[in-house]
Amino acid sequence: MTIVLAIILGLFFGFALQRVGATNPQNIINMLRLKDLHLMKAILFAIGFSSTLLFLLAGLGIIDAGHFSVKSAYTGVILGGALLGLGFAVAGYCPGTGLAALADGRKDALFFVGGGLLGALLYTLVYGSIKGSWLFDKIAGGKVMLAAGADKYQALVPAVPGVLLAGVIGVAFMVLAWKLPDKA
Repeated sequence: MTIVLAIILGLFFGFALQRVGATNPQNIINMLRLKDLHLMKAILFAIGFSSTLLFLLAGLGIIDAGHFSVKSAYTGVILGGALLGLGFAVAGYCPGTGLAALADGRKDALFFVGGGLLGALLYTLVYGSIKGSWLFDKIAGGKVMLAAGADKYQALVPAVPGVLLAGVIGVAFMVLAWKLPDKA
């Protein structure tokens, strides 16, 4: 049942990406150049709404915060994120929008997705030789949450309940999305 739910949610996500224009790399490039902010508004609102809903459901006990997966923070994540951001700016795609654009029939997305798969293959081939390097030095103890929540993770701000902080941040994202103009 889990795979069926993942496929259904993935289809809805791809549909939403196509509807807001995220499958057109020019829209993404215009957003990154701060020329056209409608896509940024959609992204900020979606992050704010889904985060607020997720943590509200966790606060009500409907979702167990113990099931949240916190990934380890390490130096390589910062470098990988910078590399992803550079590729995002140059290609006009991120992994999700690239796959949605490929499904939308964009030929340039084929090269983007192929490049991503090639990069993943190269990383897999060199992982054994770099796994002990400085790239995997943990930042702030590794698995850290912003605020108190699940007991198995250290909190950077232990005095603040995670549900409260997440709600404030989520609402702030939605307000920012509402206040941003469509064009810069």
